[in-house]
Parts: sequence; structure tokens; C-alpha cells
Amino acid sequence: MIEVKNVSKEFTKYINKKEKIQFLANDDITFTAKEGEILGILGPNGAGKTTLLRIIAGIMKPTKGNVIIDNLSYDDNDIKIKKEIAFLSGNTKLYKDLSGYELLKMCGEYYHIDKNEVDNIIDKMIKEFKLESFIHQRIGTLSTGQNQRIAIARCHLHNPKYYILDEATSGLDTILSQIVLDFIKSEKANGKCILYSTHYMEEAENICDRVIIINKGKVIKIDSPDNIKKETKTTNLRDAFFKLIGGIEDEK
Repeated sequence: MIEVKNVSKEFTKYINKKEKIQFLANDDITFTAKEGEILGILGPNGAGKTTLLRIIAGIMKPTKGNVIIDNLSYDDNDIKIKKEIAFLSGNTKLYKDLSGYELLKMCGEYYHIDKNEVDNIIDKMIKEFKLESFIHQRIGTLSTGQNQRIAIARCHLHNPKYYILDEATSGLDTILSQIVLDFIKSEKANGKCILYSTHYMEEAENICDRVIIINKGKVIKIDSPDNIKKETKTTNLRDAFFKLIGGIEDEK
């Protein structure tokens, strides 16, 4: 189980050379995510979603509060926790001079996967994510969608207990997006816990057991999509989302 306890993250923003302000990207956020659950993280640009996911993945440290995973904290169990996590963001960069196959082999060594087993795992992922036509191409020559599929395969390689996915279907067409969503649902059925950030409300409504809606660094709602729609008297999660955040605002 993932427990996020009163997590805040403060940054410094420079207005000009002489003036700066402190602001909270995350402000006293608390929630839990359990095995066999897809938990959506929703919010407008700048709401603090990516910062929160990076803190949960142990990439950043919170200013206040803590993250507990399987009753362990990052302070004393950093490596042990990270072995159980797969993290993917929309701007994850891969080694452009390697082929997808070489990257997956390298990651298999990194995670100490048995050499006899890793080839079977890679072959399975090549079929599952439709990588056959470009798996031996240099990553630097691939399209955005092809890169994203290699990145998702890399996440799955070590059979993690927790997936932290930030815009996992970014750059993918409808068919390939569905392949990824089906994979996420299958991992949920295998008892995995998935934190899933997306701007696609229809995706969240279709696959998430619960969603957390964040605005301006604060959690404004945690519940199932159905309950949120009932409470806001809307027929879809997109309309409910706008109702909860107070409508459309101009980005600043």
C-alpha cells in the first residue's frame, strides 16, 4: 500500500533578478492507494500532479510530510522501495543511440533479472506492445508513440508491484492507447497498484477505481468517478471536473 501523509512541496519562483516568492506545488496532500487499484490523478496544468508523482516515486523529497510504501519510508529503504516501482512520465528520455531491444536487455541486467529469463520476458513484451517492426531500430529514429511503447515495456520488465504513470498514453493513437489501457487493467487484475495521471478524462472515467482531483496544489476531491458524477449532478467526469475546479480559467 502507498500512504501519502500530509505531503507539501515548496519551490522558489523568481519574478525578476531582485524579487522572488515561495509557493507550494503540493499543499498538505494525504491519501492511500491499495493493491489491485487504479487511482487517477487529475488536475489542470500546473496543479502539482507531476511533482506529487515524483515525490511518491522517490525522485524528489517533500518539504513536509512523508510517503510510506509497504510500511517503509524512503529515508531508510530507498533502494528496496524503488525496486518495487515503475515510473513513467510524459517526457521520459531513453538512450537514443541504443535500439529498443538493447535498452530492454540493459534494464534486465540493471534489475538483476536472470539472463535466461529476460529474453522470454522481452519477447512477450514485443508481442504485447506491438514492437516487432522497430525493436531493433535506434531509439533516436523512433516516433513519439514508438518511444512511449518502448518506455512502457521498460517499466514492465522487472514486474513491479507499483506503477506510477504520468501521461502514459501521450503521443499514442487510439489503437495503441487502448493497448496500454488494456495492459494497465490486466496489471490491476494481477493485484498491482497503479497511480495514473492523465489529461484524458474519458480514460480516467473508464479505468480508474477512484480519482484524486488536484487544483493549485490542493486535493479538492477523492472518490470514484461514479460518486463524483452523482455529487456534481453531471453525466461525465469531464463536466464534473470543471464543476469542481470552478470552470475554465485562463492559464497564467
